[in-house]
Amino acid sequence: MNQVLKRSEVPVENRWRLEDLYANQAAWDKEYEQVKQELKEVSQYQGKLSDPAAIKTVFELDDRISLSTERLYVYANMKHHEDMADPTYQALSDKSKRLSVEVGEATSFISPEILSLSDEQLQKLVANPELAFYKRTLEELIRQKQHVLSQNEEALLAQVGNLAQAPGTIFGMLNNADLKFPKVKNEKGEEVELTHGRYIQFLESRNREVRKNAFEAMYATYAKQKNTIAATLAANVTKNVFYAKARKYPSVLEMSLFGDNIKKEVYTNLIDTIHESLPLMHRYMELRRKLLKVDKLHMYDLFAPLVEEYDMEISFDQAKETVKDSLQPLGEDYLKVLQEGFKNHWIDVYENEGKRNGAYSWGAYGTHPYVLLNHKDNLNSMFTLTHEMGHALHSYYSDTNQPYRYAQYTIFLAEVASTLNEALLMDYMLKKSTDPKEKMYLLTYYMDQFRTTVFRQTMFAEFEMIIHEKAEQGESLTPQLLSQVYYDLNLKYYGKDMAVDQDIEMEWARIPHFYNSFYVYKYATGFSAATSFAKQILEEGQPAVDRYLGFLKSGGSDYSINILKKAGVDMSSPEPIKQAMDVFKELLVEMEKLAK
Repeated sequence: MNQVLKRSEVPVENRWRLEDLYANQAAWDKEYEQVKQELKEVSQYQGKLSDPAAIKTVFELDDRISLSTERLYVYANMKHHEDMADPTYQALSDKSKRLSVEVGEATSFISPEILSLSDEQLQKLVANPELAFYKRTLEELIRQKQHVLSQNEEALLAQVGNLAQAPGTIFGMLNNADLKFPKVKNEKGEEVELTHGRYIQFLESRNREVRKNAFEAMYATYAKQKNTIAATLAANVTKNVFYAKARKYPSVLEMSLFGDNIKKEVYTNLIDTIHESLPLMHRYMELRRKLLKVDKLHMYDLFAPLVEEYDMEISFDQAKETVKDSLQPLGEDYLKVLQEGFKNHWIDVYENEGKRNGAYSWGAYGTHPYVLLNHKDNLNSMFTLTHEMGHALHSYYSDTNQPYRYAQYTIFLAEVASTLNEALLMDYMLKKSTDPKEKMYLLTYYMDQFRTTVFRQTMFAEFEMIIHEKAEQGESLTPQLLSQVYYDLNLKYYGKDMAVDQDIEMEWARIPHFYNSFYVYKYATGFSAATSFAKQILEEGQPAVDRYLGFLKSGGSDYSINILKKAGVDMSSPEPIKQAMDVFKELLVEMEKLAK
């Protein structure tokens, strides 16, 4: 696919079929009007939610409205993503967003009103057979009650909401709009302006001088703004501390984990277990140094390619076949659903003019999931395909086995199914590969995923934990303190045999995730859980597959930790992370053999 087609020119076989959601615009409009009518009904129940019959009716109504709104929103935005320059669907997308806000406002009284009941009344509701279906919803409300404030205090906190976004907004403006990076020389000796997007390309250059110059230019730019960026990050931490105190949580970390009902130990286990495995990371760094043939490995060498250019031309049809073969261990039923997705227009395959970039899996309950790709004929796109189909099949199994209210899985679980598919594809390709160059290319690809998703995100998670603890103890988060903490962590994670360049102490200043606090650890736990599942499936076979399919079918019917535990991955223990580290070690040994 060389030239980029207009949306109208894209062949039907390469498009997703959104008609499965709505046959036409008239069908969308009809459901939109229906939601508008139902919103008028909701308000009639305000002030009546001590009565079990009224609660049951309002929950049913809430589910109907919520499902319709989701369908309207997903369709409008997926149509918009087909060609973002098309004004018709830009307008429809805006219309669906406005409706979502309206629905949120109209139904916002439900939870607080139920929570205003006494503990005794709430326990009666939980035990009421008429409300048996909503038992989990009610128990979850009771769990949150201790952190919900009076009506006036809640109204005040809601008003603080806009102020609370300020640190992240200011950082985003500074980072994306105001920061100007200098020009650096590329491989051809041409002066090119450094940007966020080009930075990683420079770091992947085969020319070490290019990598070094880009690295130094990047961090020198942040160093000039260190006082301002330290102030925005410190303000974000202060905001978190304020909310934790206001809502009576013991710490910001515990407040952040509360939503998913995850104990602090899950977070600290991850950090402690990775610390124990750091000698493996140091060994990988030493192997990297050898393969790059340098005296000392520097921070700007971490993304440098270890093997000569290995070009893998993989068409979309080949990618589908390989993905299907690699997922054989998951059994007939899984493969049947996968094939259905391939055949029945779940996927929008190639780039076209105006199409949204990147890739995602999305959809609405009651209709099959959809996958947006911008497929290129290479290895990366094949991994993207299996990753997104992992999400899609997780949604498919959850939706077909759970009622709407309990079908949605958490972010904590979201990356497990997609990463498991990648692990099985990698295992399949490594076993099948006979060319040492191809094998080395694949191993490098996989090892770097471990490095960036498990080790690096855990280091980020540890940094967040340290700076929040310091703030909670009343310490001031100066640029010097932030840089010192960050530099010391790099020394620990990368090892003393590596040249940990002083410039890296400013990296904390360019990580947007630090404004979405205590989120990044989920990348590392998700990757570890998936690696643990893959290991069990490949070693045990059917019993492990049955447990895994049970996980996919669970949706959000229980707390994330319990769902994983039932399936054989206990994230409250260090075991899954240790299993992931065992896989990392096996890959490292294989790489070391090939490198001899």
